[in-house]
Amino acid sequence: MRTHLILALSLVVGLSGCRESEDTSMPGMTAEEHARMQAGGTQGATDTAGQALRRPVQLTAQNERALGVVYATVHRETLTKNVRTVGEIQSPEQNVTDITPKVDGFVEQLFVSTTGETVRKGDPILALYSPALVAAQEEFLIAKSLVTRVDSSAGEAWRAALATLDAARRRLSYWDIPDAQVAELEATGRVTKTMTLVSPVSGIVLEKSVLEGQRVMPGQRLYRIADLSEVWVEGEVFEQDVPLLRVGVQVHVEVSGRPGEHLMGQVSFVYPTVDIRSRTNRVRLTVANPDGRLKPGMFATIYFEALLGRDVLVVPRDAVVVTGTRNLVFVRDAEGSLHPREVVLGFRSADHIQILDGVREGETVVASANFLVDAESRLGSTEGSMPGMQHQEPGAVTREPPPPEHDHDR
Repeated sequence: MRTHLILALSLVVGLSGCRESEDTSMPGMTAEEHARMQAGGTQGATDTAGQALRRPVQLTAQNERALGVVYATVHRETLTKNVRTVGEIQSPEQNVTDITPKVDGFVEQLFVSTTGETVRKGDPILALYSPALVAAQEEFLIAKSLVTRVDSSAGEAWRAALATLDAARRRLSYWDIPDAQVAELEATGRVTKTMTLVSPVSGIVLEKSVLEGQRVMPGQRLYRIADLSEVWVEGEVFEQDVPLLRVGVQVHVEVSGRPGEHLMGQVSFVYPTVDIRSRTNRVRLTVANPDGRLKPGMFATIYFEALLGRDVLVVPRDAVVVTGTRNLVFVRDAEGSLHPREVVLGFRSADHIQILDGVREGETVVASANFLVDAESRLGSTEGSMPGMQHQEPGAVTREPPPPEHDHDR
């Protein structure tokens, strides 16, 4: 009998405990929500996407002054961005010429003897002794003599003599012997030991690799001459700025050698690859250099202004709260409540951000101290609040409390 009574009491106590545990939860509550409630609700509420919930915030004038809240109006404007980077002045590849002989020989005399000299097209650069050149001069004189001995009425023999003379003249021309020297040879009939090579371009001698008395071979580089009336400036821009660069865009260039002077250049080439380490893209500018004061190797500062959009919807950059997963602004309604609203961002300038979606023109947004407002909005979702702050459910209107009454009898 006693055994049956003990079993019955145990069953009643067990059922009571089950009923109490069921009563602590709400119908439809998930296990995760039930665990959070059992833990005392220390974590903030989240939406279906796992994002922290934010509730509208009501600020009094005193709260706004204390937090430093400033408002701005969503408006339209032409959005531009100033991009600044550094670059290096270089010699334009198409304006660099290597001076190489086309015949072997020995350098008898250098007319351009140092690096950095300025030369003009047609200036003599060196005198070359070459047995092949001596033989070519002799062949030319023999052909000339043959033409003078053959009667022009001889027909085929006359034409053959003229062809031989033209061939001897072309050979000297192909070896870069100036026409003036060939004409002198033809007029005097005297073979000279050396022939003078002249510069085919005007420019600055960047490299000199030859000495007097040196033997030179065909194709050996003796000089490198660059025309610096126009220079390149090559720099790097971050990959997010690459879409703003187009060939033909005008840029400002500053160099330390010309302080206070803004030079104008033009984007001539945007490299097709991005550096995987620095995440930058190389860009080339072309800058006029008529006085030669811009020298290869100098550093330059590059400025260009890019047009991001005309008549686009913008807000101040400080108005956007970037959470890492979404972007928010706090919009002020007619009653003064601040409502968090997700927005889609476009281009960014130094002061403003383009808004593609989420707000309308003319709406008022928080432009400063929005991180404090955001923190208060999240506290509101956990039933907490900063001192003096008020929260409301969406759509509800919250009014400021009346001022306290003073006891005049005291």
